[in-house]
Amino acid sequence: MSPISRPSPAARLGALLGSAHPEPAVAVTLFTTVLAVATGRGAGGSALVAASVLAGQLSIGWSNDALDARRDVLTGRRDKPVAAGALSPRVVGVAAAMALLVCVPLSLANGLLAGSVHLLGMVAAGWAYNLGLKRTVASPLTYAVGFGTLPAFVTLGLPGAPWPAWWAVVTAALLGVGAHLVNALPDIEGDLATGVRGFPQRIGRAACRTLTPLVMLAAVGVLLVGTPGRIDLPSLIVAGVAVAVAIAGTAVPAAPDSRRPFRAAVLTAALAIVLFLFNGSAVV
Repeated sequence: MSPISRPSPAARLGALLGSAHPEPAVAVTLFTTVLAVATGRGAGGSALVAASVLAGQLSIGWSNDALDARRDVLTGRRDKPVAAGALSPRVVGVAAAMALLVCVPLSLANGLLAGSVHLLGMVAAGWAYNLGLKRTVASPLTYAVGFGTLPAFVTLGLPGAPWPAWWAVVTAALLGVGAHLVNALPDIEGDLATGVRGFPQRIGRAACRTLTPLVMLAAVGVLLVGTPGRIDLPSLIVAGVAVAVAIAGTAVPAAPDSRRPFRAAVLTAALAIVLFLFNGSAVV
């Protein structure tokens, strides 16, 4: 009988990182860091923002996989290291707790008010979603609150602790809701089969894939309305492309299993973020 092989430390580390939802964690961290640079947080302040947001995102990602371990096994999510047997839920749960403990002092180092906004906004909303709000019609609210507080986290760390412009908060909140819909689209059937009935699951795949690019497009509209004096030709070009992509993803008929609406939503979101960052210096 051959001995049972054990994963190497490198393999376990890779599985742990894969369980942290690395793509959205890096995307949210990068977006917030670039916004911090654009608003004048400086090299040190921007690095602190990046470390705070990354720790918070890691805690949210790991807690999601730890809490959803049984459901992921039932739905055959072999892309999830816990469901695939590469890690135990306990290991991932401990990692989530440790990341949360690290996130608290890092966030508060940005200033008491800024840190509290991050912890009570993005981090608390992410954990609340994982702990049960994902199964309710209020599921988009957690994303709206979480993303909507990121501009405030960045600007409140500046001298004088200024609040961000209204359009920055609304745009970030809409991008968050869009991110929720994009994330839910591929797994709606599996979610319904395991009792997850958040807003995307309740409205169904067809409605969700139509609504998703429109939410991203609404973020573009808020930017154009909120910063009329700062819109230049490159911004108008980006906005025009976003409109075209959103229309192509929703108005043009597609097969039920087509990935075009999903890809249109992702591209529209990317263009909205580009437009948002074009106006980053006006956030304060």
